Amino acid sequence: MSDMEHQEVDLSKPQNQDLIWDLDSIARRELAERFIKLFENRLCVYSESTRQLYTNYDLHFPSDLGRKMVVLPNPYAFHDTLHGIESHAVRKTGLCVLPGVVLHKPGLLLTTMIKEGGPAPKTMPFKPALAQIISNQKKAGDIFLPIMMKGDLREFDQKMPYIHLHRLQVSRLTRLSTFERDDIQQTITRKLLTLYRQADSLSCH
Repeated sequence: MSDMEHQEVDLSKPQNQDLIWDLDSIARRELAERFIKLFENRLCVYSESTRQLYTNYDLHFPSDLGRKMVVLPNPYAFHDTLHGIESHAVRKTGLCVLPGVVLHKPGLLLTTMIKEGGPAPKTMPFKPALAQIISNQKKAGDIFLPIMMKGDLREFDQKMPYIHLHRLQVSRLTRLSTFERDDIQQTITRKLLTLYRQADSLSCH
């Protein structure tokens, strides 16, 4: 058992509220928990209040906190926390990742923005959809760097959890050096490639 599993959530200390996600509005909480765990350390988590991006973390669901999820950055890997990430460089994408199992399909699915109470979303398998997005962004001279932040774990129709993706535009991080921007880009790209390779086998059964 790793040290991380023994890590207590000490609420006597001021907590970074960006890392405490409320799951109150989610009906199928167990499914949502299994789903979000698929992205643990595969998508970086952004905190606006600290202007940090966490690349190495654990997701916890402490019973004493009620219906909440806590993102716990690995305290032994401080170099895995990226600093100076200004909020104006973080954008909503309107893209959502769904668990295929809910629609009786394998792996992960991608769709455009889901409207509550609207029709069931049209989906595409995650891998070809992501490849297309990356290609389109590249043609436009941009890089697709998806991340997630508090509020991105949602639910459609009280039965299907999904993650809305934000993206980081490193070109907007003008206070950072070229070296720092390149490092951030490579870190997120590395995570994205791992997610891409594993997307067809990720399931929250």
